[in-house]
Amino acid sequence: MKILVAIKRVVDANVKVRVKSDGTGVDLTNAKMAINPFCEIAIEEAIRIKESGAADEVIAVSIGPQVSQEQIRTALALGADRGILVVTDQQVEPLAVAKILKSVVEKEAIDLVILGKQSIDTDNNQVGQMLAALCNFPQGTFACDAQLKDGKIEVTREIDGGEQTVLLSLPAVITTDLRLNEPRYASLPNIMKAKKKPIDATTAEELGVDISSKLQTLSVAAPAQRSAGIIVDSVAELVNKLKTEAKVI
Repeated sequence: MKILVAIKRVVDANVKVRVKSDGTGVDLTNAKMAINPFCEIAIEEAIRIKESGAADEVIAVSIGPQVSQEQIRTALALGADRGILVVTDQQVEPLAVAKILKSVVEKEAIDLVILGKQSIDTDNNQVGQMLAALCNFPQGTFACDAQLKDGKIEVTREIDGGEQTVLLSLPAVITTDLRLNEPRYASLPNIMKAKKKPIDATTAEELGVDISSKLQTLSVAAPAQRSAGIIVDSVAELVNKLKTEAKVI
């Protein structure tokens, strides 16, 4: 079985982002970049499946500029076997990402695709579902548990108010939620070994995918600062302020 893991280069989750002064986007100058946290969970799950003996190869794929090789190398250090970088310097929208991944799935004859449920920069939560639709694969989104059983994969999904378990025939698409696993750290020997693992580079044009933008960003702004709270002397005063000022009751 071959597993494809899609990873995205994003600003490190611990970095406080700044909006550009002209409002055209986020200022990435000297910002620390990392693998999207949900994608790290996807990598870990793929590696665990391989370590169990159920998979033969784990392939990490990323779409972005040449520097995205850093994140692919991290995935290789964690245990992926090889990487694929689809090189582009422009922002790629979710549908275009799904179409690129579909081309990779077909080219590599992938049996299982694992993605993070969303990225922490755009928060779209769309690629996994779009990819499943384009490939006509069953999907298990928001996975908090996944177990291979008799050539199929049983996925427990987080849903509003509980959990849902689905049994998917392979090939399939899974998107990961936070409770699925705890990602490992790359050891120094594996980091050194990752430098020798192959990364194939291609482009959307070579894959026959149009990635021209269909959306236009009008402006980007930081959220308004919250005003300081106040202390009230009585319940009656609190109720009055909720009625007259907050107007929530």
